[in-house]
Amino acid sequence: MKTLVAYFSATGTTGVVATELAKAINADIYEIVPEVPYTNDDLNWRDKSSRSSVEMEDESSRPAIGSVRIENIDQYDLIFLGGPVWWYRLSHIINTFLESYDFTGKKIVLFATSGSSGLGKSAELLKDSAPGAEIINGAVLNGNKSIDDLKAFAEQYL
Repeated sequence: MKTLVAYFSATGTTGVVATELAKAINADIYEIVPEVPYTNDDLNWRDKSSRSSVEMEDESSRPAIGSVRIENIDQYDLIFLGGPVWWYRLSHIINTFLESYDFTGKKIVLFATSGSSGLGKSAELLKDSAPGAEIINGAVLNGNKSIDDLKAFAEQYL
């Protein structure tokens, strides 16, 4: 079974976890890069007019991703898909990613980094963006996880 770790990281935190997860399970890795990078002001959740606040308020928001694509998504059976939790769910750029490929028949395990909340209803909220895929809420994997912890998490789904 070929495995991919795909992730979006606004501040670098999720990137560190995703890189360690990919190393722990010998998976390929892909960074979901926004076409327009997020600034600190964009990420100010206390400001209702900040970019992240506006995007998360609008369920139809699909922030554009950069032009680098996964060359052959068909080669992967299992995808660990991660990002930061914004407003109790994975950010909408994850929807953009899911809507960019055909994930029919694939298992997608969500993981996140978060200061305080869990994945919430992320799997349920993302299922329409990847019809035919099995999407599972995995876990919040903050930076304090060891390689053994990450391997144990992943092995539940391998």
